[in-house]
This record gives sequence, structure tokens and C-alpha cells, in this order.
Amino acid sequence: MGVRIVLVEPAGALNVGSIARVMKNMGLTELVLVNPKCDRMSEEALRMAVHAKDVLEESLVVESLPAALEGCTRAIATTARTRGIPTKLESPRTALPWLLGQNLNSALIFGSEERGLSNEELNYGQRFVTIPSSPIYPSLNLAQAVAVCAYEIYQAELSQEAEESTANPDLKQLIVSEDIDSLPEHKSEPIINAPIEVLEGYYQDLRTVLLDIGYLYPHTAKARMEKFRRLYNKANLTQEEVFMLRGILRQIRWAIKKVQ
Repeated sequence: MGVRIVLVEPAGALNVGSIARVMKNMGLTELVLVNPKCDRMSEEALRMAVHAKDVLEESLVVESLPAALEGCTRAIATTARTRGIPTKLESPRTALPWLLGQNLNSALIFGSEERGLSNEELNYGQRFVTIPSSPIYPSLNLAQAVAVCAYEIYQAELSQEAEESTANPDLKQLIVSEDIDSLPEHKSEPIINAPIEVLEGYYQDLRTVLLDIGYLYPHTAKARMEKFRRLYNKANLTQEEVFMLRGILRQIRWAIKKVQ
């Protein structure tokens, strides 16, 4: 488990090699390439990776962004621009700690060097990060952008580890000095967000039902569904909650057929 770096259609082998190196520098190991336009094992990539050849060798190549995000429950997309609908752009330091935590599989998505992420690809992000830079020359190279974000993830991990090691010193002393069986039992199950592929299935069902009942029209469905995605992403739904919502959609379909 950990933060997965996802590169959508990377074009430069030098960039991919540099990204592998900085990932290893910052303790990241999962690299996924979506429809890459270069050879990740080329001489150029290996030269830039230096001692991170293993990151390249173990990287995964897939044909689509949904495949790259399979198994993830949280995803942040990087962008240097606003979208057609109001979008909160956050700094890496603010947003990226959200990707960390026990029992979490998460992803940080980067677009290609030439075009970044399209609106359709940005739809897979639950939060959006932009890297503040000088207005004199704001454009960052892909490998540089990954380096900035990887550094912030590593710093956030160090901070969390430090907080955990110093948290509740009185309770730690109590555990050492008292019989553990005499302590009150505290059980708190972590809240696990629904995997992204489960959410995508719900969005497809929702779109179909809303078209069937006339709430959506084909020519406006895409823009409206972007707004629904933003609404549900704010809720951080669990898998059980998504299943409940899909159950409601099934009942709506049944009711529609009954009155026809």
C-alpha cells in the first residue's frame, strides 16, 4: 500500500528515468505509465534513473487511466489550469497528506508533457493540485513537477511518523506500567473510501438513470455529470454507501418499468 505515481502518456524517456530516480529518493516505489509514448527501459531512461532501475523494471504499463487507478480509494490530479466548472486548486503541501494513511491505496496523477490532463482525465481526480511558481515563467517540466510533489509526500510522511511517536505519552506510560488487560478496550475501525472503480460504476449507472428519467440530456450530460462527481467526491463515500446508492438506482429502474 502507498502512493502510486501515475503518468498519462509520458513522451520523454529522460523524464521517465528522472521520475524513477526521484521516486526512489523519496521512498516511492509504485510507478504506472498510461499508454506511454516512450520506452521506459531505453538507454536514456536507465541513464537518468541511475540507481532506480528497479522502479522502472517494476513499473506497470496500462492502456487507460481507469486501469491505472484500479484498487485506489483516493486520487489527486495535478493541473496548471482551471476547468470549465469551478474547481478548488490546492498546493501540494496542503492536499498531498490526504493520500497517506494505513490501509490506503492512493494515486497522484500527472498528464503528458505536451498537454497535461484533459477534462475527462481530470474527472478521475477527487482533489486537484497545482504547484505555485513564478508568473515570470510558471511552466514546470514533468519530472520537476513529480519531484516537488514526491518531496512533499515524503515530508508529510515524516511529520506523521513524528506525531505518532510523540502522541499520548501518558497513555504509553500507562500501558508499560499497568496490566494491559485492565485497560479499557478501544476499537476504532478505519474508514475506507470506496475504490475508484466502484465509484465509476456508480457514475455510469447514475448517468443512465438520469438520462432515462429526462433529468439529463445527451448534449449536456457530460457537464452535469462532472458536477455530480464533484458532489460525491466531497462525501468520501465508503464502498457500502456506494452499494446503497446503486440499490436506489436499481429500484428506480424497477419503478420505471412498472409504470410503463
